Amino acid sequence: RAAPSSKMMENKVFLSFTFYSTILILKMYVVAIITGQVRLRKKAFANPEDALRNGGLQYCRQDPDVERCRRAHRNDMENIFPFLFLGAIYSLLDPSPAVARIHFLIFCVGRIVHTIAYLLRLKAPTRSVAYGVAQLPCFSMALQILLATTPYW
Repeated sequence: RAAPSSKMMENKVFLSFTFYSTILILKMYVVAIITGQVRLRKKAFANPEDALRNGGLQYCRQDPDVERCRRAHRNDMENIFPFLFLGAIYSLLDPSPAVARIHFLIFCVGRIVHTIAYLLRLKAPTRSVAYGVAQLPCFSMALQILLATTPYW
């Protein structure tokens, strides 16, 4: 295994960001796997070739449970991808490691709770609150990035 460069190891904020980003990406993979498992269990395939392989063209159809999984995954992409950009740039601004870690942790926990609430159909407003809480560190990072880069506008 290749050792990380010492420069990267010195940036505690970037290492924290990398940890939480990796957790979130793994979570997205888990949601994708769950979606595939629900497709198989419900026999609801998006492509004719998959339906034919699993019982016939009648199984090339939509299913509400599969669509719920897909919406959870799509919501992850709409929110985690911007976090990856914001967090990476924010890490370069030399923020306090403790404050940065709090930003990353809040986002990560919020997204995990959001996914659990989505997939398990938890009572409203659990999912909405998790979504909103996860947005707070993103807005904070975006604002700090804008303030740091305004002189170069």
